[in-house]
Amino acid sequence: MEILILLIALSLLIALGFLGAFIWATRSGQYDDDQTPAIRMLHDNPTKKAKTE
Repeated sequence: MEILILLIALSLLIALGFLGAFIWATRSGQYDDDQTPAIRMLHDNPTKKAKTE
C-alpha cells in the first residue's frame, strides 16, 4: 500500500512539472505563431541578380 501512495505522489509531481513547463512555454511566446513555420518552405527565396559587366 505504501508503494501505491509513493507512485501517486511521484506521478503528480511529474505531471505538475510538465504543466509548469507548458505554462512557461506559452508565457515566453513559444506558441505565438504556429502557421508561418508550416508554410515557410513554400515561399521562394529571393534570387540575387548577377552583375553583367
